[in-house]
Amino acid sequence: MLYQIALTLVPNIGPVQAKILIEHYGRASSVFNARIDDLKHLEGIGEIRAKSIKCFSAFDIAEKEIRFIEKFGIKPLFLGEAAYPQRLLNCYDSPLLLFYKGNADLNASRVVAIVGTRHNTEYGKQVTEKLVNELAGLDVLVISGLAFGIDAIAHKAALANNLDTIGVLAHGLGQVYPAQHASLAKEMTKAGGIITEFRSNTMPDKHNFPTRNRIVAGMSDAVIVIETRVKGGSIITAELANGYNRDVFAVPGKNSDIKSTGCNLLIRDNKAVLLSDTSFLLQTMGWLTQKNKPNKQRELFADLSENEKVVVNILAQKTSVHIDEICFKARINTSLVAAAILNLELQNIITALPGKMYSLQ
Repeated sequence: MLYQIALTLVPNIGPVQAKILIEHYGRASSVFNARIDDLKHLEGIGEIRAKSIKCFSAFDIAEKEIRFIEKFGIKPLFLGEAAYPQRLLNCYDSPLLLFYKGNADLNASRVVAIVGTRHNTEYGKQVTEKLVNELAGLDVLVISGLAFGIDAIAHKAALANNLDTIGVLAHGLGQVYPAQHASLAKEMTKAGGIITEFRSNTMPDKHNFPTRNRIVAGMSDAVIVIETRVKGGSIITAELANGYNRDVFAVPGKNSDIKSTGCNLLIRDNKAVLLSDTSFLLQTMGWLTQKNKPNKQRELFADLSENEKVVVNILAQKTSVHIDEICFKARINTSLVAAAILNLELQNIITALPGKMYSLQ
């Protein structure tokens, strides 16, 4: 853990460079032990970053963070670990390390992000509460940013409907921002959780919020925007979600309502699908209960290749599984996983779902 945290502290090394280093060296400790000549010739690193790594000495800051983690029961989630949100793996700028306090499964089979303005109308509140209420019983994990307005409404509605909910923070876990949501955050850690990539003493500085929003988008299967102006964090989240090939939905509003202008613009520009009701969301995402689906007897799987059997066994553990999680759990070459999935689809053994999810027939 010392070297994992330390790698996030190295100047000039961001999430993209950190992923390059971990993919090449396997472990954070190996990065610090690498020769400078090897580091500087690694594509995407270069001489300046290589020197930053070899000159790094602030391990005491990492040790302080470890003490904080241990004291408050925080779970560090490092890139590549099973508990790390697998949907983030296909995001080029996924965080190297996350700090998590809670008990929800971050790799739930269905994950929805609900975002919107901090200054919602009564209409926005009603739409959010109705949506979350109708998701109850469908094993959906609700994600948002713990901000005022739509975020807090979504979190509270999830708790009221016994749905796990995760707040993604733009600061460290040494505080809660806004402070008025401290009790809400505490309640969420018992039925969901709070998560951040920022160290414990990091303040909620303005530039941290767009950085936070990429995690909201990347952890989700679908992002739902409820009330926003044409500029703001919700628009950024929607844009990021589109870049990550996530499904984006927006709730329309009156042309005269300035707080719906962002949603209407996303729909007009084909950057979001118009969300009319919850059943449309479930249908689009392939989450409606399908009766009389053709079931293949497990004995028919005997003729499958070894790679195909691995994929089938992974899918048998959940209702649906993201492609990134399949690749991670399979522990085989990504191209071999893709080939196995294609063959299984052709044999009608598995089904492709929206959001790069797969399930057994």
